Amino acid sequence: MNKSILLASMLAMSASSFAQALPDNSPAAVWRSTSRLGYGPTPATAQAAAPSAKAWSLAQLDAAKAASKQAPLLPPALQALTASQQQVSARFHEEREARKEGRANLQKPVAPMLADNAMRSGSGIGANMAADPENYSRDMSFAAGAWRLAACSNADLENPLLARMTEFWFNHFNVFVGKGPVRPYVGNYLLTAIRPHALGKFEDLLLATAQHPAMLLYLDQAQSTQRGLNENYARELMELHTLGVNSGYTQADVREMARALTGWSVDIANGTGFLFRPRAHDEGSKTILGHTFTESGQAQGIAAIQFLARQPATAHRISTRLATFFVADKPSKALIDKLANTFTRTGGDIAAVMRSLIESPDFWESGNTLFKTPMDYACSSLTAAGTVKDDANRQQNLRQAGGFLAQTGQPVNGWQTPDGYKTDAATWLAPEALTRRADYAFGLAPRIEEPAYLQQFYSSATRERISRESAVNMRTSLLLAAPEFMSK
Repeated sequence: MNKSILLASMLAMSASSFAQALPDNSPAAVWRSTSRLGYGPTPATAQAAAPSAKAWSLAQLDAAKAASKQAPLLPPALQALTASQQQVSARFHEEREARKEGRANLQKPVAPMLADNAMRSGSGIGANMAADPENYSRDMSFAAGAWRLAACSNADLENPLLARMTEFWFNHFNVFVGKGPVRPYVGNYLLTAIRPHALGKFEDLLLATAQHPAMLLYLDQAQSTQRGLNENYARELMELHTLGVNSGYTQADVREMARALTGWSVDIANGTGFLFRPRAHDEGSKTILGHTFTESGQAQGIAAIQFLARQPATAHRISTRLATFFVADKPSKALIDKLANTFTRTGGDIAAVMRSLIESPDFWESGNTLFKTPMDYACSSLTAAGTVKDDANRQQNLRQAGGFLAQTGQPVNGWQTPDGYKTDAATWLAPEALTRRADYAFGLAPRIEEPAYLQQFYSSATRERISRESAVNMRTSLLLAAPEFMSK
């Protein structure tokens, strides 16, 4: 295969677009709906969406919301993620004590990515975590990463749209697994703070993240007291999570928000996870954006967070982020205004905002193209791989995906700053990155069945090129490295 020709065709495809509405029953509409509201079509979803991509998409929204209210289906290898916040804290405390007493086998720091030993067999993770407490944090962070890759690529484990929404919100409320105290909590954060609220009310989601040890430890809120104020979380809460950097708040507002949140902490030693410490709270009224809060204790911080969640600037920021993630790198003002109006009218109902997005002409406009991030590409490739032949191949597929993401700049749970990974084509569309995708496709191909069903979504030129190959592995590689497969 001539990779230079492949890469040239990818770049040419990404640069061209024609503005027109996609016919509701066209392969292009099916590709868009299954690739943006999930991670690409399967034979079953392609057939289900064919009569009406929009109707199928709206049905998926209902299914995803229903799934978010149920406990996640965790494979045996990842059952450790069912641990409660309190149980995680207790085990983390045990790990710390083991290290203090010199029983730990100290190792070099583990990079925040899915290393080869991250994807163990089911007995491996469970047995090791029970017998080797000093590595509890490492194992839990590995399990969290493994779940993200399994959930995004296996509809039997997770509804594809719910997986996509969980990815979106985790990136919006990013925490970094490389910060030591955060590591054991990331899986619990993903499954108890993000996933259940991914299609609920925004203020509930915001509060769930604000009161989770992963966020409190990541942005140092757990250390903030009336005598030692830390403004890190308050600043990111306003700049990234809600209002946005140019929304008009001031440094004085940040400081008042930080004061309102003093006492919000984590109790690892006693195994209670989130804890409000009354003696650490800065009592007295606080004024934020001209609004005075007179509540006492923890209630004051809750009221302030709810106040931020209901601001017009927050509606605009969240709507812009959703439109950028699901519609176009530069969404229209009309679409953002429409989504913001829905957000405000429904009290921040995320499912209602997503319904407005799916029903909008912008979502189905052919000129509104999106280029897959590395995470998108890995998940869509694993989705196209379908059911693997055996567990060994499944584990190898996940290991390869983890390595690919680390090499391409998007390691799972590995972004250090609270702004999360960028999702635009300008960040990810480059010749070197496309070469890595082609290499990944060629490495995956020998372990999976040929996803021939993808050809219905490809151009005649791409199909003709694939038809020249007699070897199954080569055809499979080309199907996953095709220009069309790079977009969603």
